[in-house]
Amino acid sequence: MNHNQSSVRTSRDLSLTQTFNTKYDTAPFSQIKMEDYKPAFILNIASAKIEIDTIINNPAAPTFENTIEALDFSGDALDRLSSIFFNLNSAETSDEMQKIAQEVTPLLTEFSNDITLNENLFKRIKTVYEQKDSLNLSTEQATLLDKKFKSFSRNGALLSEEKKAKLREIDTELAKLKLTYGENVLAETNNYQLHITNENDLKGLPEGTIEAAKALAKNKDLDGYVFTLDMPSYLPFVTYAENRELRKEISIAAGKKAFQNNEFDNQEITLKIAKLRFERANLLGYETHSHFVLEERMAQNPDKVKSFLNDLLIKAKPAAEREFAQLSAFAKEIDGIEQLEKWDGSYYSEKLKQKLFNLDDEKLKPYFQLENVLNGAFTIAQKLYGLTFTEVFDIDKYHSDVTTYEVKDEFNELVAIFYADFFPRKGKRNGAWMTSFKSQHIKNGVNERPHISNVCNFTPPIVTSEKSEAKPSLLTFNEVTTLFHEFGHGLHGMLANTVYPSLSGTSVYWDFVELPSQVMENWCYEPEALAIFAKHYETGEIIPQEYVEKIKESASFQEGMATLRQISFGLLDMAFHSNNPNQITNIKAFEKAAFEGTTLYPDVAENCMSVSFSHIFAGGYSSGYYSYKWAEVLDADAFAYFQEKGIFNKEVATKFKDNVLSKGGTELPMELYKRFRGQEPKADALLKRAGLL
Repeated sequence: MNHNQSSVRTSRDLSLTQTFNTKYDTAPFSQIKMEDYKPAFILNIASAKIEIDTIINNPAAPTFENTIEALDFSGDALDRLSSIFFNLNSAETSDEMQKIAQEVTPLLTEFSNDITLNENLFKRIKTVYEQKDSLNLSTEQATLLDKKFKSFSRNGALLSEEKKAKLREIDTELAKLKLTYGENVLAETNNYQLHITNENDLKGLPEGTIEAAKALAKNKDLDGYVFTLDMPSYLPFVTYAENRELRKEISIAAGKKAFQNNEFDNQEITLKIAKLRFERANLLGYETHSHFVLEERMAQNPDKVKSFLNDLLIKAKPAAEREFAQLSAFAKEIDGIEQLEKWDGSYYSEKLKQKLFNLDDEKLKPYFQLENVLNGAFTIAQKLYGLTFTEVFDIDKYHSDVTTYEVKDEFNELVAIFYADFFPRKGKRNGAWMTSFKSQHIKNGVNERPHISNVCNFTPPIVTSEKSEAKPSLLTFNEVTTLFHEFGHGLHGMLANTVYPSLSGTSVYWDFVELPSQVMENWCYEPEALAIFAKHYETGEIIPQEYVEKIKESASFQEGMATLRQISFGLLDMAFHSNNPNQITNIKAFEKAAFEGTTLYPDVAENCMSVSFSHIFAGGYSSGYYSYKWAEVLDADAFAYFQEKGIFNKEVATKFKDNVLSKGGTELPMELYKRFRGQEPKADALLKRAGLL
């Protein structure tokens, strides 16, 4: 960014410039001040309303172009502002930002309702919709028309005025409750620390974990070591710490986030969200929230989802019970543990894995330096899709941890801008996700390329006082697969090639969106791919073949238990959303009943998952958590095709790119999948890969 430009820009200036005065029209993060946001939202909402009014008041008869297309391209400045603001609210938030979020969210909800509940606008859409068979539309145009019509009819356009008012009320309250839910989980994550001063309590922990905990303590002006509920700190502790009491303490702390009857308690909020979703669905003529949501998914209805999950449960449960019995016997044999508890799971699983495969994360981590793994993902994308990633230093960033890349194709044309943000910090929520700062679309003959971001929470490089040089960020194998997973979502966004922004990139059915991400994880297990990036950070030696074989062998280790866990989350989601939640009086008791049939460990009275299940109560996964498993069926089947032809086979990769990655939501997912694969997916590949056959 050229900082000689006037750095003082008014919010009017910032928000109403459809394109920023920056390289590739990238977000000018360093120039946006907190106080710019709210006025910018107000101005952008006003200008978006003018665009909508122009469509409604057009004296010409409604056509696809002047109504449907015009509507999809409207509010561009507002969309960009929203993506910048809400992405930062997840990755780089502050009290001030959260306050603004609470203020602008109702304005955005109201604006969104102003559109979907606008009778005159709906009349124009309906007129076009009723002529659709005679309009000679392309597949993408037909999809857009269908989606626009449904987004209105499914969101209240056909309701009476009285019911429309009620819908607005529900939507405003839901939007605020979801924000508060997420803020409470973040606050509870930040409010806990395990402070250790006795070095004996560190027994079993890897050197890198201890160094990170020491650095964290120093950061907080404390002696000794600090562990937190952030994953890079929490996971190694429960996996390696020999002190069972401390594992119990931190594990219970993680499980009771927002379940402590304090100011950050989410019990009432969780219940309110579930009840409002149910009420909203009823208002729109649907039996439950799940019936409403699943109408626009590959799965179609709650019965199909439940039978899918229960079918998997039948196949996975015997394996899970065998694995749990094996783990229990192992813990008893080595440490005399009579009853395996939740805080023992990761610890003894890791020990058993080491015994069976002689393979532990600490042995592997030196081969997975973050920069090498990321470059490996880039190289694989180049081999498959002809992409090159070049780090650039003249694009504005929102934090010094972020790295920026130009992504180009084999003709040296710009494909995307890629932002990578990999380390935990106070203002960043836990987890890993992909998002975009600008979506791809084609307008006035110009193919606007997307700005895509991957956000993760990996162990940062450590600078120790004794050794002045930094120890690089070394990833666990699980973190390697996480990086590839999010990068898969990233490719879905980067390779988008559609006309309309609302159909671009990851704007697909929710149970299809995990296919590109999950399929990418498969390369992490392939010797040919590992040889590209798994190199020892000190010696440069490629990961030994025996380790690769063990990674592959251990890939299905405790897969039954892992599958059972995923199924339990899916069933909990469906329990909340495919029934009438007004009968729920006690969240904990309700959750326990939903988990029945999938539990292996004894229940922990102090813990409750529902109140920090952000995917479904703060994010977009309500009635959609099953989609991880659903997409696994697709990804295993898709990767089987790559394996058959060669994992870097250009022909298969091009088919995947042309029929899945670039197409966004322009057609029904099953049609796209069949065009790539030549047939519908079969679950056999997944069951075989998971060792559940």
